[in-house]
Amino acid sequence: MSTEETNQETSQQETSQQEPSQQEGPQSVKGPRIDKGLVIVNTGSGKGKTTAAMGLLFRAWGRDMKVIMLQFIKHSTANFGEQRAAKKIGVEMRAMGDGFTWRSKDIEQTADLARAHWEDCKEVIASGGYDVVVLDEFTYPMHYGWIPVEDVIEVLKARPHMQHVVITGRNAPEALVEYADLVTEMKVVKHPYQSGIKAQPGVEF
Repeated sequence: MSTEETNQETSQQETSQQEPSQQEGPQSVKGPRIDKGLVIVNTGSGKGKTTAAMGLLFRAWGRDMKVIMLQFIKHSTANFGEQRAAKKIGVEMRAMGDGFTWRSKDIEQTADLARAHWEDCKEVIASGGYDVVVLDEFTYPMHYGWIPVEDVIEVLKARPHMQHVVITGRNAPEALVEYADLVTEMKVVKHPYQSGIKAQPGVEF
C-alpha cells in the first residue's frame, strides 16, 4: 500500500471515530444561521401528505405556537380523526369543501367554495395571528386552475417574516415548488389498497 493510500485510510478511520457531535450531518448549516418562516410543500402520489402536516402542526402546538389548519377539499361537516383530535386539544381546524373533487356533483360549486375559502385563508395569513398555517389539499385548486398559483405566491411573499406555511396535495405546481423552501414528494412503494384492504380508522381517517 502506498503512503498516499495509507494516509487516506487513516483519515477515514479518524473521521469514523469522531464523536457524533463532531461529524457533519445532512442538515448541517454552513455559515450564519438564518431564521425565517418556511414554505413547506408535501406533494406526490403517496400517502402521508396531510399526516406529515398534522405532525408538524402538533409539534408547533407543543411549542406554544399559534397554529391553524385550513382544509380545502374535505367537507365542511367532516368529522374524521383529525377533526376530533383538534377539537379535544383546542387546535383550530376549518374545512370548507364539499368532498373529494372527483366525486363532486357540481364542479363549479366546488371551485367557488375553494375560491371563497382562499379569500379567508389570505386574511388568516396576512393577520399575523398564526405562527403555522397549514393549507391542506390546497394544490388541487391550483392544479385545476381555480386559484392562480401566481396569486398564491404573492400572498406567501407578503406574509409575516417568521410565519410557516405548509401546503399539501398532489400535483403541486412547478412555480410553487420553485418558490418553496422545503418540498417533499411522497411516493407509493406499497399500499394496503393493492391487497384489497380498506381504509382503516385512525390510519386513513
